Amino acid sequence: MSAFGTGHVRIEGRDKVTGAARYSGDISADGLLRGWPVLATIPRGRITAIGTETVLPMPGVVAVLHHGNSPRLVAGAGWTDPDPNLQLLQDDRIPYAGWPVALVVAETFEQARAAAMSLPVEYEAQPWDVTFSAAHPGLYTPQEVNLHQPSEIAHGDLDAELAGSSVVLDQTYTTPEEHHNAMEPHAAMARWAAGRLDVVDSNQGAFAVAQDLATLFALDLSQVRVRSEHVGGAFGSKATTRPPAVLAAMAALVLHRPVRVVLTRRHMFSLVGYRPPTSQRIRLGADPDGSLRAYEHITATQTATTFEYVEPAGIVGKVMYAADALRIGHRVVRLDVPIPKWMRGPGEAPGSFALESAMDELAQMCGADPIALRIRNEPLLAPGSGRPFTSRNVIACYTEGARRFGWDARDPRPGLRREGRWLLGTGMAAATYPGETAPATAEATAEADGSVTVRITAADIGTGARTALTQIAAEALDLPPERIRMLIADSDFGPAILAGHSFGTASWGLAVVEACTALRARLDDRAERPFTVRVNTADQVRAGGRPERHAFGAQFAEVAVDTASGEVRVRRLLGVYAIGRVVNPLTVRSQLAGGMVWGLSMALHEEAVRDPASGGHLNANLAGYHYAANADVPTIEVDWVDDLDLANPTGIKGAGEIGIVGVAAAIANAVWHATGVRHRALPITPARVLSNPPGIVHA
Repeated sequence: MSAFGTGHVRIEGRDKVTGAARYSGDISADGLLRGWPVLATIPRGRITAIGTETVLPMPGVVAVLHHGNSPRLVAGAGWTDPDPNLQLLQDDRIPYAGWPVALVVAETFEQARAAAMSLPVEYEAQPWDVTFSAAHPGLYTPQEVNLHQPSEIAHGDLDAELAGSSVVLDQTYTTPEEHHNAMEPHAAMARWAAGRLDVVDSNQGAFAVAQDLATLFALDLSQVRVRSEHVGGAFGSKATTRPPAVLAAMAALVLHRPVRVVLTRRHMFSLVGYRPPTSQRIRLGADPDGSLRAYEHITATQTATTFEYVEPAGIVGKVMYAADALRIGHRVVRLDVPIPKWMRGPGEAPGSFALESAMDELAQMCGADPIALRIRNEPLLAPGSGRPFTSRNVIACYTEGARRFGWDARDPRPGLRREGRWLLGTGMAAATYPGETAPATAEATAEADGSVTVRITAADIGTGARTALTQIAAEALDLPPERIRMLIADSDFGPAILAGHSFGTASWGLAVVEACTALRARLDDRAERPFTVRVNTADQVRAGGRPERHAFGAQFAEVAVDTASGEVRVRRLLGVYAIGRVVNPLTVRSQLAGGMVWGLSMALHEEAVRDPASGGHLNANLAGYHYAANADVPTIEVDWVDDLDLANPTGIKGAGEIGIVGVAAAIANAVWHATGVRHRALPITPARVLSNPPGIVHA
C-alpha cells in the first residue's frame, strides 16, 4: 500500500474552512489580557519621557510596560545569531521607526488599542539615514551572507575573459523593499503556571521559539512549552521568534495573568522582517554563440544598524551557469531601518530577476534562443563549489515547458504581436532553490487499537505539511492514512528544524520514516501496546554532508501591454519543475502556484516606499502596499518532471520557495518581447512603462 505520491485533501481542511481550527489569536484563557505594542515614531534617538499617567486611568487599562519597568531579558537569543529584535523594552534607545517603546495591557483589545494610541512618548531625535543607494559611501563588504555563506566567490581571470569576449553585457538591475503580510497576522498568547511558561504562538518552528524564550527568561528548556498547531501563512516572517511572543511572556510574568499580543498590519511592516532593496550589477562575457567566458554578479543592499542580515542575491550564480571565470560579491550598508530577514526565496528571488533578465539580454545580443543559450551554458559541476549535483534536471524542465507553452512558434523579434492597443509578448526564465535536509526528532507510538500516533515538532504554515507527513508515515508503516494520527507543532515533542528554506518536509519526513520504520520492525516483538519509538536524525544528516542538492525549474509567461495606459497584464503562466519525489500532488501544486502568483506580484506590484524625512513607510498597510489580487492572476499551469534523487532517502527536495524564483524575470522578459523596451527595475508599473513608450526599441 502506498499513500506517497497520491493526492490527498488536507487533513485539517474542513476545520479551517468551517472555522473550527483555532489560530494563535483565537486561543483564550481565564483572565486573559490584551497587549498592544506602541511603536517609535522617529528612526534614531532616545526616549526622554513616557506619559503612563495619562493612560493608566483609562477604562480597562491594567499596565504599561516600558524600558523603566519591564523584566530584564538575557541576551543571546536567536536561531542562527543573537537577535536584537528580541531585546524588547530594555533601554531608551531607538534604532528605527517602528521599534517597540511600550506595551499597553488592558482587559480588551479595544481598550488596549485606545490607550496605546493615547500614550504620550517624547524623544530626543538624532541624525538618521534611511535611504539606500548603490552609491552610498557606507557600503562595505561583509564576511557572510544569509545562513553563514561566504559573501565572495571567485575563480578564473574575470578581467581577461571579459577582454577576450566577443559579446559583453554590463547592466544593473534593481528590486525594491518588499514585505510579506501573511493572511494571519503574528499573534501569541502566554501564561505562566507552576513555574512553566506556556505559549501559543504563530510561528514556523515551535522548538526554536521555545529555545529563545528559555534563553531570554533564564529558564531551563523544560520550563517552556510553545505550540503553533495552525498557522495562517508565514513566508519567512514567522521563521524565528517575533515580538508578540516575547512581549506577551513579559507581561504575563509581571501581571500573573495570561496575555495575548496580536500585531496589526502596520506593526508588521517594522517588526517581522522584509526583503531589502537590491542593486545588482551583472557583467557577462561570451563568445559569438553565447558560450559564457565571464560571469560577474555584484549585489548592493541594505541592513540595519542593529543586526547584519545580507540578502544573498548573488548565490543563484553559484548554481546556474558555467563560465571560465566567475565572481560573485555582496556589498551592504547599515541604515537606521528595521532588520531585514527571510522572505520567500531569500536571495534567489531577487537574484534570479537580475540573472535571468541578463541571460535574456545576452540571448538577444547573440541572436540566440533564450532556452538554447541556457542549455549551451549548462555546467557539469556546481559553478560555485566545483562539486557534482545529486541531480540536475533543468533541461527536462526547459523541454517540457517549451512544448506545453508553444515556445517553438515564438517569433523572437520584439514588438510584432498586437491585439488592438495591446502588445503581446512571451518570455521565460530558469529557477533553482536548494533542497537540503536538517536534523529532526520524531516519535511513533503503536496504540492499542492498531493505529499509530506520530509526534514531531513540524509546522504546517498552510503548506499541507501535516497531510504530507501522514502520507509518509502511512507508507512506512504500510497502513491507511486514516490509521495515522499526526501531532505537530509542539516544542515538547523535541528538536526539529523550522518550516523554512524548503527543507521542512524533507527533514521531518526523514525523521518520520526512521521512527515508523523502527516501530514497524518491533511490532511483531511487542504484544503489549501502547509502546513508543523515538529517533533523531542528526547523525544521519551529518554523515550525509552538504551535497549540491537543488531543485530546478523553468518559468514561462505571456503578457499583454496596453500602449495607452501602460498596464501590463499577465495572460498565462507556466512553471515546470524538477523537485524530487512529490508526496502530495494537490498540495505541491498549490505551493508552486502560490509562489508563481507571488512572482507576478513581485514583477508588477510590490514596492514599499520609505520616507527619508520621517524614516517610516508611506504605505505600511495593504491599501498602499500593492500586491496581486484575484483579477491580476491568470490561468496558471504547474507541472513537474521525474527527478530521482536519493541523497535524502525520502527523495523529497521541497517546493515551498522555488515557485517564486524566476517568475519576475520571465514576466520582464515577456514585457521586452511585447514592447521592445527592457525594464531592469521592479516593479514594472504603468508609470514606468509610459516613461519608456512601447515601440521604441532599446538595446
